[in-house]
Amino acid sequence: MRTYLLRRLLQAVFVLWAAYTVSFGVLYLLPSDPATIMAAGGGDASTVTPAQTEALRHQYGLDQPLAEQYGTRLLHALHGDLGRSVQNGVPVTRLLSHDLPTTVQLAACALLLALVLGSAVALLASWTRSGPLRQLLLSLPALGVSAPTFWVGLVLVQLFSFRWHVFPAFGDEGFDSLVLPSVTLALPGAALIAQVLAKSLRTALAEPYVQTALAKGANRRRVLFGHALRNASIAPLTLVGIMIGNLLAGAVVVETVFARAGIGRETAAAVTAQDIPVVQGVVVLGAVTFVLTTLAVDLLLPLLDPRITATTKPTVRT
Repeated sequence: MRTYLLRRLLQAVFVLWAAYTVSFGVLYLLPSDPATIMAAGGGDASTVTPAQTEALRHQYGLDQPLAEQYGTRLLHALHGDLGRSVQNGVPVTRLLSHDLPTTVQLAACALLLALVLGSAVALLASWTRSGPLRQLLLSLPALGVSAPTFWVGLVLVQLFSFRWHVFPAFGDEGFDSLVLPSVTLALPGAALIAQVLAKSLRTALAEPYVQTALAKGANRRRVLFGHALRNASIAPLTLVGIMIGNLLAGAVVVETVFARAGIGRETAAAVTAQDIPVVQGVVVLGAVTFVLTTLAVDLLLPLLDPRITATTKPTVRT
């Protein structure tokens, strides 16, 4: 178990370093000048004088060699300093901490909804004896994965806001404003969970131990929930880390469609304004979230299947 945990921790550190390094290389090699953007202040960049640009470039260390900039910024990042926004000079950590609670609330609701919907579809498809109903349920995940997120959001707004006036179309005030964005963000994840869990359940239900339990008189409910589900849940559980990353990426679209404040809208604004420190801060935040989630999943998996951390003992020859 100790070796397993140490290996996962080293992988987590490597992923964080790689995410920061790749994002730094890609963003800072783009054909844009953060100093000019800061000097313009959102206005016309042609009015900026070379002296103003050079002063800002020296102030933020942009006149240093790229390798020196990387080392300095990496050292600052290790101390929690991700730089300042080129749009308003506000520290990136302050911007992200201000917008993070709203996005976390949306992502948490979407994740919970995805787990409930996906598991319900997979379990019902495995439980029912009706062939047509099973085929209908198994076809829903493909539809959920293929439907574009922005299109789903617009359809939900058109139906539940403009036509039936059930939920508000825009804003982030109250629980009602959270329903449609959560459903929009949850549907792709629910479809993925349903697809993987249904396949895992079919495999588990065909195992000899299930047939033995049925032969001993166990009912279908006990076999499905007491035997097959535990083993079948390992594969969907490993998707949670990937789903968290997808939720953060999908928040950019969903928060824009529903005019919600959060990391998504902040990212969209930063990309439009070429605000490199903010974009890199979002990338690092996504990497940290992904690493922590997958690490938690890696620690939970041995509880479901102890064979994951089992090691083969060497054979002693006499």
